[in-house]
Amino acid sequence: MNAGVHSPVEHHPLGQGEMGHNPFIVAASAPIEKLMALYQQLGAHNLSLLDEVYADTVVFCDPMHRIEGLGPLKDYFANLYQNVSSIDFVFHRVMDDGKQAMLVWTMTFAHPKLAGGKPISVDGVSQIGYGDKVDFHRDYFDVGAMLYEHIPGLGALVRLVKNRAGK
Repeated sequence: MNAGVHSPVEHHPLGQGEMGHNPFIVAASAPIEKLMALYQQLGAHNLSLLDEVYADTVVFCDPMHRIEGLGPLKDYFANLYQNVSSIDFVFHRVMDDGKQAMLVWTMTFAHPKLAGGKPISVDGVSQIGYGDKVDFHRDYFDVGAMLYEHIPGLGALVRLVKNRAGK
């Protein structure tokens, strides 16, 4: 049930070669390296690792949640890791200016009630604000691709709407 980062930064097909030659990837600062490493090892059994990366006053947002504070963030992850059978992150791009960072990633997870328990991959971007620790984390991803398309009955309707909207 551990999250995994195959490498700190995987070279995405859209990238241009090695990290030093890709204008979309810059060296990550220590807090961002810690954040990426956290998602390599985080699981229900070691949520205390969040203390090392996130500030007590962290604000964490995604398309479905807004969480304020480290305690509520731990509760969120405890619930998340109870409900997934596997989760893995691959980081494709890192843009870091020393105070803010953008991470481009793919999350692959399996949930027993979605897609027949088969792995689902979702691309996303994280906007990170930090000092010594991460104090702001906003994830952007397609909730339909992550969740709604894989709910029996609803999935076909969501895919139909997406297909028609794309024409």
